[in-house]
Amino acid sequence: MSASPEPASGAPSAALTSYADTFARLAVANITRAYPNFPAHLLAGPEELVAPRTYHPAFYGAYDWHSSVHMHWLAMRVLHRYRPSAPQAGAITEALDAHLTPEAMAAESGYLRAHPSFERPYGWAWLLMLTAESAAHEDGRWAAALAPAARTVAELILDWLPKARYPVRHGVHSNSAFALGLVLDSAERAGVPHLAEPVRAKLRAWFAGDEGGALRWEPSGQDFLSPLLAEADAMRRAAEPAEFRLWAGGLLPELTSAARSGEPVLLAPPEVTDASDGQIGHLHGLCLSRAAALYALADALGDFRSRILRDTAAAHLEAGLSALGSGDFTSDHWLATFAVLALEAADPDRPV
Repeated sequence: MSASPEPASGAPSAALTSYADTFARLAVANITRAYPNFPAHLLAGPEELVAPRTYHPAFYGAYDWHSSVHMHWLAMRVLHRYRPSAPQAGAITEALDAHLTPEAMAAESGYLRAHPSFERPYGWAWLLMLTAESAAHEDGRWAAALAPAARTVAELILDWLPKARYPVRHGVHSNSAFALGLVLDSAERAGVPHLAEPVRAKLRAWFAGDEGGALRWEPSGQDFLSPLLAEADAMRRAAEPAEFRLWAGGLLPELTSAARSGEPVLLAPPEVTDASDGQIGHLHGLCLSRAAALYALADALGDFRSRILRDTAAAHLEAGLSALGSGDFTSDHWLATFAVLALEAADPDRPV
């Protein structure tokens, strides 16, 4: 089964267009904000205690490296697809031109090679998503700058996969299924199509035998991903359609039961008791990542289970969007990316 198709650059949905300036503003503000910063660099000695921008001349902003990478993706995607106002479009172009230079990306590639477990696998996947998005821009300058880093990530993935005996099922950055799903979405357009088959094979090896999952066990207190829905959404990309529909019934027996009994939703959005707490605030992102996965699964299944999946997704999308652009840096530095994933998945007229 092929990865998710490349969206064309036709007319965006009204919902996405209405958020275009908000997304652009959030993306630019964060990728150019150097502090606060949460570096994930292991200090080998006092000489390595330097400003984050020394190691990461492209991806120094947005609090941490992975957030910077996917907020660059957000900026680029909004510019190409969702028609921000001229001032916002100009600000995006200026920021991307400043960061995505051959010299800056050479430094980022060198850092990844020197630290082969850095940002594995979440940041790796978003680097490929960013590179894939750059392929949609006509003059190719950003794609050319990013290409060496994408090749570095591909080498790291191929080195890691044979050693990754077990998946990581946490609902945070280390989750294996979510990241490899993004890799399948992006590998071809990122110029590393040879990743697709090894990644599909690993997903099937990890998850093809899973059954009897229980969504009622979720969430954990700081999830921004659903382990079960991320797994199902990754297998949607890795398995043949008929095989996937049968497998999904075994993985999620609650879905079949709830759909047959006429339940209004499969699960409720999580309660966020303190959005200013960075970990509890992850639950806003869980609303949006659940929504994206639920809409995608509804489309893939295309049967009596689809209604409850879409209704559950809609409830989560509404809850997650309520936190967008709150003015609180703990969510503003990353949440808009997941809003775009959810809104795109929700759009019934999205171009394919």
